[in-house]
Amino acid sequence: MKTLSYGRQDINDEDIQAVIDVLKGDWLTMGPKVAEFEEALASYAGVKHAVTFSSGTSALHGAMFATGMGAGDCALTTPLTFIATSNAIAYTGATPLFADIDPDTFCLSPERAQEVISTGHKLKAIVPVSFAGYPVDLKPFREIADKSGAYLIEDASHSLGGDRDGQKIGAQADMTTLSFHPVKHITTAEGGAVLTDNDELAKKLKMFRNHGQTRDKNEFVDEPAGPWHAEMQFLGYNYRLSEISCALGLSQLKRLDDFVAARRKIASRYRELLDGVAGIELPPHKDGHAYHLFVLRSEPEKHRELFEYLCERNIRPQVHYSPVPLNPYYRKTFGYKAGDFPEAEKYYSRAMSLPIFTQMNDDDVVRVAGAIKDFASK
Repeated sequence: MKTLSYGRQDINDEDIQAVIDVLKGDWLTMGPKVAEFEEALASYAGVKHAVTFSSGTSALHGAMFATGMGAGDCALTTPLTFIATSNAIAYTGATPLFADIDPDTFCLSPERAQEVISTGHKLKAIVPVSFAGYPVDLKPFREIADKSGAYLIEDASHSLGGDRDGQKIGAQADMTTLSFHPVKHITTAEGGAVLTDNDELAKKLKMFRNHGQTRDKNEFVDEPAGPWHAEMQFLGYNYRLSEISCALGLSQLKRLDDFVAARRKIASRYRELLDGVAGIELPPHKDGHAYHLFVLRSEPEKHRELFEYLCERNIRPQVHYSPVPLNPYYRKTFGYKAGDFPEAEKYYSRAMSLPIFTQMNDDDVVRVAGAIKDFASK
């Protein structure tokens, strides 16, 4: 019996040939495929700029840096996210703040966010996450950001290809970050990007991923010694994405809408098969949901037992995620403790992500749902 993991990449012959073509060519890094992939991403999302990075984490780091965030500043995000979201804030020397989730969406609660901000912190950015692919409502966060003089950064690592109010996710915040990890909607193996309409932010992002260097003569501080002149103007990193990765990303991007449609179809089938099963709650749905994850909730006392029951049947769910501020580092460094985020903690005690990836057929979905029904009837 084949193993059904919670997610996996979908690579076809065209993807493989795109990578081979680059390997046979002249450029392996920072060549024409990078620019081509960035232009295609920007066009897809309806923004002026897409700046690629070596990972979703480095894209988040770049976005935080571009705001000018540093020691003495803070940025607010959700406790229900991968650790990279808040780690990127901490990388700048700023303080990560967290507000609890809305249990109806699994996303950052605007009301809880306002409560945290009202305590008087110097807010540099607010960073909602479109968790599991659910398109978080950005309007209340836009209002909070504008009143605070802060940047609005959407972590859309789960939601590329989704829609918000009829518009592709990616153009509604000051910056939107993406991940191209293998289990995401498209993959570059590892990789990420930042989307923005802001020319100055895009310029900072491009320099930041390349050691803080520029070769733009209009930006030089010193008189150039020759046409080879380059200047490092701030401390950046080597966060560049390779030509190989961008060739794969370009090929994958052609199928993005098909990938999202397939995920939505699987999610719909799960809903049909699991509706009304005792002890099971289905995830929130909203038009435009990209369904990176399909998260069901079980009774807390049966959570681990159900997880292990599925694993014994070669069905590999996952739990996304334990509340970030309750990790040892955050408890020790920032003083967070159990009970600080009751909704996120309640979610964690019950949630698991079922297999959802594009190669799943209906028999696979029926098999997963059948195992859950069998468990519920015991």
